[in-house]
Amino acid sequence: MFTLSVLNSKGKEVGTMELDETVFDGTVNIALLHQVTVMYEANQRQGTANTKTRAHVSGGNSKPWRQKGTGRARVGSSRSPLWRKGGIVFGPHPRDYSYQVPRRMKTKALVSSLNSRLQDKLVTVLEGLSIPSGKTKDFSQVLTALKLTQKTLVVCDQPDALLLRAARNIANAQIMRWNDLNARDVLTHRALVFQKQALEQLTERLKKGVQ
Repeated sequence: MFTLSVLNSKGKEVGTMELDETVFDGTVNIALLHQVTVMYEANQRQGTANTKTRAHVSGGNSKPWRQKGTGRARVGSSRSPLWRKGGIVFGPHPRDYSYQVPRRMKTKALVSSLNSRLQDKLVTVLEGLSIPSGKTKDFSQVLTALKLTQKTLVVCDQPDALLLRAARNIANAQIMRWNDLNARDVLTHRALVFQKQALEQLTERLKKGVQ
């Protein structure tokens, strides 16, 4: 069972939190994490790459020269892929790369990614987080108090506009609601910071998904 310290915004311990061992049991399924991460990456591809085939490039439809007697190689069209400015053979064309895996797989992948960060002791729990001033300097001071210098994902219950404004200019920090969290988000950030209420709600959702 994982037991985490609950900190305030100044980095002082104000309590502890025991995680549900039916969800956070330390198991990490590497193969599942890879499969789900590839799916999330594929779904972000624009799929707009395009090349012109010989049907789309400019050029004459007639033979550039007669078949025999010139001493040159025989050729049927200046649109040939062998020619400069000719068509492209088997080049990319616009397509949809997105696909989905079952919801249960996504849930278990998220649990595995969280277990991985818990094993590495990279998960921090905050009693609460608010930046009334909305200033980047104040949010940066919170990260400094928590000794977070690496790429950090802050998972909140309901982030307000002031908190989002305070964090938007910090390159290595991102704010996210707990119900938008997925395995790729966890793996692309080194450290995780949870508001206590957000972690409790996320645990309840994951408990239903893994049963």
